[in-house]
Amino acid sequence: MPCLYISTNVNLDGFDTDSIFSEATKAISSITGKPEDYVMVLLKGSVPISFGRSTSEPAAYGELVAMGGINKPVKRQLIATLGTIMEAKLSIPKTRFFLKVVDVSTATGSKL
Repeated sequence: MPCLYISTNVNLDGFDTDSIFSEATKAISSITGKPEDYVMVLLKGSVPISFGRSTSEPAAYGELVAMGGINKPVKRQLIATLGTIMEAKLSIPKTRFFLKVVDVSTATGSKL
């Protein structure tokens, strides 16, 4: 089950978060090959973030954790696609979005 957790300093009031959830879920499912029904997305706004010595410019940090299906090309595609969604939906430049992608099945050596 892929789980994406995004924290941003952007106040989410007035933004269409449903479309963010929907687009991110579809993208993760399509890229990883996991069914949409097993993708979880969490989005937290108004989080104090310092990025490049700026605390006022829009920025976001994300972690995507999955069991299997993650390799370098998948990782690159996830970073690019989710960065595009953050830029389009929350006006967070791709250069101010950091995504950590972890395949827990390779970290532990097991495939539960």
